[in-house]
Amino acid sequence: MTLVEGFSVTHKRYVPYSHAHYGGNLVDGAYGLGLFGDVGTELSIRTDGDEGLFAGYSSVEFLAPIHAGDVLEATATLTRIGNRSRTIEFELRAVCRATPDRGPSAANVLDPPLLVTRATGTVVVPLASPANRDPD
Repeated sequence: MTLVEGFSVTHKRYVPYSHAHYGGNLVDGAYGLGLFGDVGTELSIRTDGDEGLFAGYSSVEFLAPIHAGDVLEATATLTRIGNRSRTIEFELRAVCRATPDRGPSAANVLDPPLLVTRATGTVVVPLASPANRDPD
């Protein structure tokens, strides 16, 4: 386990066209929050040996739209360690984006990646998690 501030985990995921909910193949912002839940769970497992429970967000910023055909990169970074609570900073970037005007399967790598969502949240781990146990 790596219970240290600054530790981070990153996931990448392709956004299928079946997730588009709005005109222009836009995807709802909650899609990114779901990715934050996944990457935050892995961070909790790696830092505390437990999935933990997400207590809530203290801030969420939707900075740019998510489109079907995007490749997203979700990063969770541990920024504060309490007795049982952990503060996590989340960032979601589009690293590739479909370009249907060039063809039905055309896409570009975004350089630099586009920051689409940023959030701060709190995870709570049980007292019985391996990181919270007193050494014998």
